[in-house]
Amino acid sequence: MKFKSVAFSFLFLISTSILFSQKIKEEELAPKYRDWLKLVDYIILPQEKEVFLQLKNDRDRDIFIETFWKQRDPTPGTPQNEFKDEHINRFLYANEHFRRGTTREGWMTDMGRIYILLGPPNSIERFDMQAGVHPCEVWYYYGDTKRGLPPHFAVIFYKRGGVGEYKLYNPVSDGPESLLIDTQGIDLTDFSSVYNKIKELAPTLANVSFTLIPGQVPYRFTPSQSAPILLANILDYQKKKVSPAYATNFLNYKGIVSVEYATNFIECISHLSVFRDLGLDLFFVHFSINPKSVSVDYFEPKDQYYLNYQLTVNLRKGEEIIFQYTKDYPLYFSPSQMEKIRAGGLSIQDSFPVVSGDYTVTVLLQNSVGKEFSFFEKIIHVPEKSGLPFISGINLAYDIQKEEGSSHLPYKVGQKRYFIDPSNLFSTKDKIILFLDLVNITKEFWEKGEIEIKIESSDKKEKLLDKIYLRDFSYSNNMEMSKEIGSGLPSDYYQMIIALKESGKEIQKERVNFSISNSPNLPHPNIFSKRLPSQNNFLLFYMLATQAEKLKKNDEAEIYYKKILELNPEFIDGILSYSNFLLNMRRFEEALLFAEKLKDNPEKKFDYFLLKGQAFRGLGNFPEAINNLLEANKIYNSDIRVLNSLGYCYFKIGRKEEAIRALKSSLSLDPKQKDIEELVRRIEGEKK
Repeated sequence: MKFKSVAFSFLFLISTSILFSQKIKEEELAPKYRDWLKLVDYIILPQEKEVFLQLKNDRDRDIFIETFWKQRDPTPGTPQNEFKDEHINRFLYANEHFRRGTTREGWMTDMGRIYILLGPPNSIERFDMQAGVHPCEVWYYYGDTKRGLPPHFAVIFYKRGGVGEYKLYNPVSDGPESLLIDTQGIDLTDFSSVYNKIKELAPTLANVSFTLIPGQVPYRFTPSQSAPILLANILDYQKKKVSPAYATNFLNYKGIVSVEYATNFIECISHLSVFRDLGLDLFFVHFSINPKSVSVDYFEPKDQYYLNYQLTVNLRKGEEIIFQYTKDYPLYFSPSQMEKIRAGGLSIQDSFPVVSGDYTVTVLLQNSVGKEFSFFEKIIHVPEKSGLPFISGINLAYDIQKEEGSSHLPYKVGQKRYFIDPSNLFSTKDKIILFLDLVNITKEFWEKGEIEIKIESSDKKEKLLDKIYLRDFSYSNNMEMSKEIGSGLPSDYYQMIIALKESGKEIQKERVNFSISNSPNLPHPNIFSKRLPSQNNFLLFYMLATQAEKLKKNDEAEIYYKKILELNPEFIDGILSYSNFLLNMRRFEEALLFAEKLKDNPEKKFDYFLLKGQAFRGLGNFPEAINNLLEANKIYNSDIRVLNSLGYCYFKIGRKEEAIRALKSSLSLDPKQKDIEELVRRIEGEKK
């Protein structure tokens, strides 16, 4: 079989922020990390350095350094990193060749810095012994216009006052007169006189000393203001190659991504929204993650491209994970489909139900081809089902499609499916559809409520697009609304302002940024998602039951468990989870009753006996508890729940040797059980 790995990139705009924690001082780092910071001093972004100095151990520092270089690799996927090799060679050359005449290391000199950033010049002109001019060197380069450099330019170094090391010359701040040894008889306020004097002594130096651009003569011979801009662009040149997104996210993802993936961060753009499914009367988190680039393999015999994504999502309350799931997305593309992927990129979309509260959602997308990953985190608020009127989801779509049936899909509302591009970038031919979710609408608010939609262009001019009066729609406690708002808008950057009002008084205001391209045929990402048929709705309630139980919302959890078993009485995982829930609620008789539903399932035999053993223990029937726990132990003899329960039951019926043996076996598996240690000491004390 013949495979070929290829990678495609898509251009997205992304904004990130980071909360910085306590940093280590550079001098406290091990020598190899201090040396690395020296090596990259001119190319490291401030955000990258900020994150690096927050890392707590050498393993994370090593992973960060490897990731740092990979973000700059011009040929990812090959063994060689040409940028890294070239940068190290330039650094070593600068250190060796530019330390003469200075007490500083060569890389720290101005010549060393420019050499490291731009490499060897295309040509050099020296004015070491030129009569009347301080020692100078002019380095000529051909520039990369895509990154802010002119096609041809010069960099000048000179010895100020004729002594010391060569310094970088700035025509504006230093002044052309600083190149002259003797300025007697020259009117320094008359730049043409200065120019003529330099030209008399060194014509080619005069040619660049005012502008740094060969052949360019400034207006009235005034030192060009473009020169300091050019120098600033040179000093920033290598930093323009890299987005800081991987670094600003590093502190978050370093604990959840395996080492083999950790250095291959792919920037992404994402969208997340919370709105209610009116049919199910449940809140859902809907999200889209679009990697900036994607690696695919090519299978030549079938002329087919493929990749394999694994999506991992978790919902956190503080530091505790309330809910987590994983889905696989094996994707296959024909060459024609691959062309569409190249043009618009791809978008993995998904959704899951969520109980009310405030959470952090983490989305991790890993591609086994290339061992690369994308990642984002967002804080969400899920409103209570009763409370103040609230806009819970504001979204912009570029298209809408009728979706028959009751199956669940991301960004589906009722019988409509909205198509989201997380960049909120629209073409002049696109529809721009605002859709939002209103919850907790009382009859009184419905009569007085309104939604005001304004739009603000890049010139800060504000325009009222519409006022929507709720009473113009059929009353419901929860209302979904949509409106096409893009007709006639010219290409520009916009901010939409959506205000919820009651009798003209504003009670909530939200803002959404979007932009309209001047291109009529802007490609949008190719969307991949999974449909959940309505007959599997019991799985949605299972997710909610898990969340509610973790949050100790026990009444809510029980409602969901009962709904699960109403929809699918044979759902074994639901039966098992509900039985454990009843056990935790100390409803032991009910737990025993539900445990019997597991009796004939060969895959749940261990759980069946464990449940019964713990329920009988709770009821004080220790002999019956021991019988069931021993059956569980025959199936799996390294479960601390079984061993701890056995030890406790043996102790309660006076079989202390067996109690100690079971409890010590548990401690050998997990030594950090303080309560079990205390129970062992107590039993041993009673034996004496």
